[in-house]
Amino acid sequence: MLRISEEELDWVCDRIPDPPRSPLGGRPPADKRKVVAGIFWILDNGAKWKDLPAKYGSKSTVHRWFKKWVETGVFESIMRDAGRCVEERGEYRLYECFVDATFSKAKGGGDGIGCTKVGKGVKIMVLVDARGLPVAVDTAPANRHESHLVQQMFDFMLPAEQPERIIGDKAYDDDGLDADLANKGIEMISPHRSNRRPENKTQDGRPLRRYSRRWTVERTIAWLQHFRRLCIRWERSTTLFQGFLHFTCTLLLLREVLG
Repeated sequence: MLRISEEELDWVCDRIPDPPRSPLGGRPPADKRKVVAGIFWILDNGAKWKDLPAKYGSKSTVHRWFKKWVETGVFESIMRDAGRCVEERGEYRLYECFVDATFSKAKGGGDGIGCTKVGKGVKIMVLVDARGLPVAVDTAPANRHESHLVQQMFDFMLPAEQPERIIGDKAYDDDGLDADLANKGIEMISPHRSNRRPENKTQDGRPLRRYSRRWTVERTIAWLQHFRRLCIRWERSTTLFQGFLHFTCTLLLLREVLG
């Protein structure tokens, strides 16, 4: 079982706005630290909300605040804050970035999912720097091809600077993608598919040597999968599922910021 440290909990809670107090009095607001700790427990265990231990408060209260914070963009905002802290410390290594995707089966159905041979689900797209720190994350229906999803990840870039080159597997061997990224000043490196004709090959063997370090993004995906709530999507709402993803990336970045 994973743990969230007191320092990490303080950092996250400092960036979540306090609930407004009614001038007419009434029920006191929920304990923000207990709510965040309860959300982390759900993220870590992958359990249903009804199984939330009583020490974190009412399950309906924790779920209500989680939903409200996601809908108001709180978790995306704190993820961007964490990325900004990493960038200010000069910890990002953007001379080469790695991209890959992982599949999360959607047990509850809902929006933003797609049908595949292994069932309905979503793809979690991950772009990491040379050290494996998240640079951009996004979700998409599982039936969409990965080479068509790279461009939309630039809407979720955490650092202000763009990567010099992006390295992916054979799924990203696409001339259109190469050209689009080249227009942005980014080099796309990926092995050619086996059905490529020799006269159509565009990749040089020297840049492809960088492909041997693609384990970097695979390791980051393994870190994400330590949080069981991301392995199976129980939320019917894509937005709520992305809230868990943003919270997870925040915690991965905080390891670098807080040590």
